[in-house]
This record gives sequence, C-alpha cells and structure tokens, in this order.
Amino acid sequence: MNEVTNVDFTRQPQEQGQMQAPRTSQTEMMVTRQAQEVQVAMLAAKKFPRDQVVAFNNILRACQRMKLAESSMYEYPRGGEKITGPSIRLAEAIAQNWGNIDFGFMELEQRNGVSQVMAYAWDLETNARQTKLFSVPHIRHTRRGDYPLTDPRDIYELVANQAARRVRACILGIIPGDVVEAAVERCNKTLREGYEEPLVDRVRTMARAFEKDFSVTLPMLEKYLGCRSDAFSENDFVRLKKVYVALRDGMAKREDYFEIALPADESEISDPFDGGEKAEEKKGTKKEAVTDAD
Repeated sequence: MNEVTNVDFTRQPQEQGQMQAPRTSQTEMMVTRQAQEVQVAMLAAKKFPRDQVVAFNNILRACQRMKLAESSMYEYPRGGEKITGPSIRLAEAIAQNWGNIDFGFMELEQRNGVSQVMAYAWDLETNARQTKLFSVPHIRHTRRGDYPLTDPRDIYELVANQAARRVRACILGIIPGDVVEAAVERCNKTLREGYEEPLVDRVRTMARAFEKDFSVTLPMLEKYLGCRSDAFSENDFVRLKKVYVALRDGMAKREDYFEIALPADESEISDPFDGGEKAEEKKGTKKEAVTDAD
C-alpha cells in the first residue's frame, strides 16, 4: 500500500512550470482513507478470487442488454479518419463483471480556479494498476470564447466529464484485451439483431433525437453517411448511435461530423458593394411610389 501513500500528486504542475503546491490536511485524509479501503478490498480479493470463465460469461451476458449496447461505443473524426472505441459505460460494465477491481476518480485539491484530479483503476488480485493525474481549469470553452466557471455544479460536471475519459482509459489498461474485444463484438451483435422495431422507424426516431438534442437535421445525417435515409443499413444505424453517444458525452462537437449551414440571409451581406446600389434602387422605387400617390 506504500504505492498509494507515496504518489506525488504535485508532479503534473511541476511539469507545466507551475509552483509546487503543498498537500493539505484534506488531501492527506483522502489518501489515508483510500489506502485503508484498498487494504480491506485486497484482503477480500485474495480470499474470494475471481473465476475468469464466470466473469467472462457475465460480461457477455451484460452486453446482451440493449441499453448498454446502445451506449457501448463512441466515434469521432480526427485527421480524416474515424476514431472509435469502448465508451465509459461499457468499460464500467466490464470492470464490474470482471470483479475485484477498484476504479474511479478523486478531486484532490481545488485552488486558484484549477482542480487537481486523480483517475485510477486497480486490479486487486494481480496488483495491476493504472493512475492518471491531471489538472482541470474551471473554464468553459465555447465558439464565442472562454469564460470562467463559478457555479459549484458546473465545476463538478466539468471535472466529472474530464475524469470519465481518464477512468475509461485506466480500466481498459488493466482488463485483458481479448475480453474487451469480445465485449465490443457482443454489443455490435446485440445492436444488429436485438431490435424488434423496423429499421426505417428506428432511423426516423434517431433523426428526431438528433434534431431535438443537437439541431442536426435529417439531410445533414444523409450527407454524413453518404446516402439517403431510406438506404440506411444496420451498420449505418450503429454509426449514428456512436455519433449520438459521442455528442451526448461531450467527446466531440457536432461540427466534427456535420457541415453547419450558414444563415439564409448570409448571401445578402456577402457583397457590401452591391448593398449600396440595391439600397438606392429601393429608395428610388419608394420615392416614385410616393409621387404617384400624390
């Protein structure tokens, strides 16, 4: 357990050229409590080791649930390629059914508008451990610029969103790769075979969800997939599910997938020189109309 108590939580600020922040009493209490909890969990794991066959079957059985399969993967474009992988929901389900794994995140310190956070995953049987230390500035990034966050709820949601990605990476780092691959295949099979509703109705429902939640219209979905909606396949539907999960979980923005149309009046102001002539013509027309009326 010395590995827990001796973790240097100030290493990342030093790498960024910041001043070293001393540990507070609250941080020390959190580390001590975590160490005690892990000690008890390790004793229980040694006394009741996992049955890998049973655990593997439990994971595959969990992946047969439609709700989990729908949120099991994310997908987003990067550098002209599509990046896809298991989502945090699937990683959590795998860890829970694999058993004897301690995972999560802790906010170690909050100072000067920055939270110091640790995400971790620990196999209590094999002592395989993944730990990631990172800083989360309390800043919201938008297209109109950045602005600081002051509401505690907004800060917590920002920290939790950033930590979820690190927790997922930690879990996938200690779970055997073949187990993760089998879970992904099982989820894809569930999506392809588990729907009782016809594909055309599912596509229509999905299009309404995109438009309601992200203002993404059906033509934008068709352009993204390269075909009309009546030609969508099961694989295309699965791809849309992955995009929806990525947007919902904040993994990507809608501009990463779809071309956002310009306002309807954008063409009228694109040429400022034509605006003056048109304005003069309109004024002249109004004057003629007034003269005729008199």
